[in-house]
Amino acid sequence: MTETEFERLMQTIADGWNEGNARKSADCFSEDGIYVEPPEKQLHHGRDELYEFFGGDHGTDIPMKMTWHHLAFNEQEQIGFGEYTFEMHGRYHGIVVVKIEAGLIKHWREYQYPTELGWEEFTSHNPF
Repeated sequence: MTETEFERLMQTIADGWNEGNARKSADCFSEDGIYVEPPEKQLHHGRDELYEFFGGDHGTDIPMKMTWHHLAFNEQEQIGFGEYTFEMHGRYHGIVVVKIEAGLIKHWREYQYPTELGWEEFTSHNPF
């Protein structure tokens, strides 16, 4: 996968969440993909479980909103990073680290911080 393809994949996940399209987002993961917020705050195995976690056939009770602020990708190692803001049951700013295999996300590891601050306020001491 190239850096451009990685950026497109990550944007597809965000678009799926923003559109309420669980299938669109889940299809970015391998059949046996693992999604975790360490140590085990959130832990989901496989595309089918992720589809349900992302809203499944019925959608989520309130809309999701995902915005990427920075994305970076190491093509040789097929490991990427993304800094984001996510809103659903509150606002979170965080970072995700992903491992790509065969063009899909095999591993997703996220770290997030709940806050009421907007992105500009949250990063005000070190904006870029």
